[in-house]
Amino acid sequence: MTDETWGQVCNQLQKAVGQNNYTTWIAPLEPAGLTDGIASFHAPTKFMRDWVSRNFAEPILRELRHAGVTVERIEILVHKHRPANSAPAPAPVRSNAPAMRKPANAGDASLPSAPLDGRFTFDSFVVGKPNELAHAAAKRVAEGGPVSFNPLFLYGGVGLGKTHLMHAIAHDLHQQRPDLRVLYLSAEQFMYRFVQALRDKQIMDFKEMFRSIDVLMVDDVQFIAGKESTQEEFFHTFNALVDQGKQIVISADRAPGEIKDLEERIKSRLSCGLVVDLHPTDYELRLGILQTKTENYRVEYPGLQIAPGVLEFLAHRITSNVRILEGALTRLFAYASLIGREISLDLAQECLKDQLRQSERKVTVEEILRKVAEHYNIRLSDLVGPKRLRAIARPRQVAMFLSKSLTTRSLPDIGRRFGGRDHTTIMHGIRKIEELRASDSQLAEDIDMLRRLLES
Repeated sequence: MTDETWGQVCNQLQKAVGQNNYTTWIAPLEPAGLTDGIASFHAPTKFMRDWVSRNFAEPILRELRHAGVTVERIEILVHKHRPANSAPAPAPVRSNAPAMRKPANAGDASLPSAPLDGRFTFDSFVVGKPNELAHAAAKRVAEGGPVSFNPLFLYGGVGLGKTHLMHAIAHDLHQQRPDLRVLYLSAEQFMYRFVQALRDKQIMDFKEMFRSIDVLMVDDVQFIAGKESTQEEFFHTFNALVDQGKQIVISADRAPGEIKDLEERIKSRLSCGLVVDLHPTDYELRLGILQTKTENYRVEYPGLQIAPGVLEFLAHRITSNVRILEGALTRLFAYASLIGREISLDLAQECLKDQLRQSERKVTVEEILRKVAEHYNIRLSDLVGPKRLRAIARPRQVAMFLSKSLTTRSLPDIGRRFGGRDHTTIMHGIRKIEELRASDSQLAEDIDMLRRLLES
């Protein structure tokens, strides 16, 4: 079997099993020879050897035969690293085909890492006040050296850049520190691989693989909440890596302490590093994102003109998340190019009328609670808890007032979100703030600023 033949087989296997399966399970294999009708391959771990033997031996055998190779069966061996002074293995066959080369952004192909999006780099990440701390922390981890915080925990709502930063860290580590074994995957993929290892009685191989990495990155960790066995294994993996001084990066849609059904010991471990909130975008950040995307689109649509004020209009009206904002701009450019018109304010309103209706700002009680807690530098749990200290009670009443002013929730509904308080307590808090606003200029200033933040 020649290098050229194996390259052709790899190209066919990509089509047969899919790019993700090929990159994760087949690309790491090293052809080791063809003897007596047995095609031998080296796999980096026992776990990978067993998985490939069970799931991909038949497709590999089939494609080898289609390529004209006389082969009776496939044999997968675990590659054992030889000492530097040992004799070379007899006549190994190594493919130089492009499909077998490790891409610059693929990391260690022996790891079952999720594919990285080439668009999600630090260069394409627009930095503003709501995400500048998260960006700086991610850049620090991406340097690949020792950091003073472990883990780095990124949290925030949908479309605020958590996954973008995770991919950007992985991209930079692969390029600048190719010696590091970096594993990026979602919490759902971690759970799937753990359950698969349990089912196939390969749990020790699973543990060996996950404890051999240098940087573990788990996206959307809230999805393991309530999964007892998965949480148990995640906890032990986390401890083992931290004890070895390995870096961990985690993302979720909320802070560790606010993830329901997550074990307290895991919440404690996740909170012991640097916990960073990616705040909802402000007007300036949204405008910066639109300007950056527009410059990219000018290459694709060189003759398309965009009138002044359109980007400002979109930045003001579409405030929910960055994905919806970018999607609206993509739709606008495509629509204008198809009908051959300038992108004007009227065209934007015509093209995006349904999206603009859906993107009307809807403030939630939960968002109000978070903003008030941040503004007054108190814990969210204290804000909805039983404590009656003045330093907590007054911000709590401010949050009650804003909840009534900015949402359509009823008083009993607001009370339930404030730790199960009675609606009369909510009414008293609202009246108290209404009375104090007239005489307390600082309080009035705080309320105006919080209202602007929530409505931006």
